[in-house]
Formats: sequence, structure tokens, C-alpha cells
Amino acid sequence: MTYSGRDVAFLTQHGKELLLGPLFSEKVGCTIHRATGFDTDQLGTFTRDIPRPGTQLAAARFKAHKAIELSGLPLGLGSEGAFGADPVGGIMPWNTELIVWCDATRGIEIVGMAQGPAGGLQRFVSNEHELRQFVSDVEFPSHGVVLRPDREDHPDIHKEFDDWPALLVKFTTLLSRSVNGRVFAEVDQRAHRNPSRQQMIVQAAEDLINKISSTCPSCETPGYWVKERITGLPCGLCGAATRLPLAFVWRCDTCNHSDERRESADKTADPSRCDYCNP
Repeated sequence: MTYSGRDVAFLTQHGKELLLGPLFSEKVGCTIHRATGFDTDQLGTFTRDIPRPGTQLAAARFKAHKAIELSGLPLGLGSEGAFGADPVGGIMPWNTELIVWCDATRGIEIVGMAQGPAGGLQRFVSNEHELRQFVSDVEFPSHGVVLRPDREDHPDIHKEFDDWPALLVKFTTLLSRSVNGRVFAEVDQRAHRNPSRQQMIVQAAEDLINKISSTCPSCETPGYWVKERITGLPCGLCGAATRLPLAFVWRCDTCNHSDERRESADKTADPSRCDYCNP
């Protein structure tokens, strides 16, 4: 493979190199090294005390380039997660993970992505019974818990809990200090304290590895992948063009070579997906 035997710098401080190192070793043949010397919390925290200054992609890209700068290696990885509402109904908590691979020698950037439902539970709790219910719902202690008094943006943040007794002691203390008699509890979204998020990060890494492994048939640059979706698969009943994909355009960002591929064996779309038959 293109990057077999190479060293790659990964700027992370929440154990992602341990999570992804074996995967990249097996699938790509490279070795992941944790880059140090920069506090990634400066780029934003999930507890919202430090807002992210730019986009999710910009943060992941910055980390990859910073990893190259700090390590002196020509290959860098940067990962960034985001949480919000689902893109369809806007109700379900949603996790999006991006991983950026930068090759300074070739001057290329490849991005892996995964997204799906997230266990982003948040709740105000006012007694031990409610706290017990919350930690059960978020699967503590495998998933970390963050506590703060009174409100979700209170600057007094506590999140390093390994067991129920320690959590209960801090909850009791915060409750005694609370003005409104409540403590705001939420699941810890940092990678090393959230196995559910770890699964999404692995999926993003697998997407990235698939793209790294796909090379341009013209110039052999890694990252040859789908860049455009052509809609218009004809309805099987009336023949009208639907919004389903007819083909996909694969393109190389380096030499701009491209080809159009039909990825489905279906020649027509089910009438239920037709805007004409189902206005």
C-alpha cells in the first residue's frame, strides 16, 4: 500500500491514538504516533466553556497540520467531533466525526466522516434518586458524567469521576452550593470517556482508510473518491426521472481525472420514490 511502513503524527490528548493505531497498522501498514506540545482544548470543548472558533473541518485540518509541524513528520492526522440535532427531524441528538489525513509531501488532504445518533443526554437533577436514574441512562461509569451547579453554562465544571461514590460526593457538594436547588448533569463527550463516540470515530477512520486505499487510475494519487452524485434514475412505472442516483462521479483532486460509475444494478426506481407517481 501507498503508506505502508510510514510514520504518521496524530495530534490528540484524549487517547485516540490508542483507539485508531491498531486499525491503521492493520489496514494501511503505517504507525500512528501521538504528537504533543499543543493543548487541543484551545480549539473548543464539549462542555462549552471554550467555544470552537471555526468549523469542524477547519479544526480537524488545523490539528493535522499542527501534528506535522510539531513532529517533523510529513504525514499528519487530525480528528474533530461535533454534536447537535439530527439533520432530518432536528430532534434526535446527533454525532458527526471528521478525520483529516494530510500528506505534506504530496500536498493532499483526505477526509473521512461518520455520523449517526448520539447518546447526548442532559438533565437537571435535584436529589440522589434522580442522579441514580441519570447515570443508569447514560451507562456510567463506562460513559463519563459532567456536573455543574444551577445551569448548563455554569463555569464550575466537574468531570473526572471513576465511580459512584466519588460522583455522589461531588453532586452533594454542588447541590449544597446551588442557588436553585439543582445540578446540571450531562454525558461526557470526550473520546476517552465515551465508548459510543469511540465507535463513531472508528467508523470515520474506516471511511478515511477506504479513501486512502483508493488511488487515481491516472496519477496514482491516494484519495480517488466520489465527488458528485448524478440523480435521475427513471421510475419503473412512468419513466420519469427520480431523485435517486443514476451514477456517481469519481474524481482525483490532483490531476482532475474522473470517471462516471453506475454503482447499482437497478435500472429503474420503485414507483414509491417517484415525485410524479407520488406527488
